[in-house]
Amino acid sequence: MREDKKTKPFTEQLREAAGDQWDRVVNHKFTTELAKGDIDKEVLKKYLIQDHRFLDAFVILLSSAIANARSLGDRIPGCQFLALITGKENTYFERSFEVFGCSDQDERMKIPDDSVTVNFCNLMREVATKGTLGYVRIIFTPIILIWFKLQLISS
Repeated sequence: MREDKKTKPFTEQLREAAGDQWDRVVNHKFTTELAKGDIDKEVLKKYLIQDHRFLDAFVILLSSAIANARSLGDRIPGCQFLALITGKENTYFERSFEVFGCSDQDERMKIPDDSVTVNFCNLMREVATKGTLGYVRIIFTPIILIWFKLQLISS
């Protein structure tokens, strides 16, 4: 018997909506090497620098999703996640930059944005300001993939 969508967590609905794309991401060379702990350090360093550049646009998008949620109960998980990723305890990037010897922000800024970084940041900002709640949910599908990546890193 198929489980009713209303009883499934929203994140599970998004994962299912991603379909094959989810599988391509979780089975990608980068993801599998990251999970095994044998990813090339220069590849990971470049990735972390680019990933950090998503943070501001992501905060804008998440804030928009919180503001447009249907109820307080729907807003609370987003608020908790927003507090987690922006809180003082979230020193993941700073600690990572120290480990990879790139803690100087001016030095990191000399590395240009990849086109995917620019495009994804622009998309998140556009959806936050002009998108519907449904479109915000669609954009959160890759965000869930980022969450999955962070879970791999922290485990």
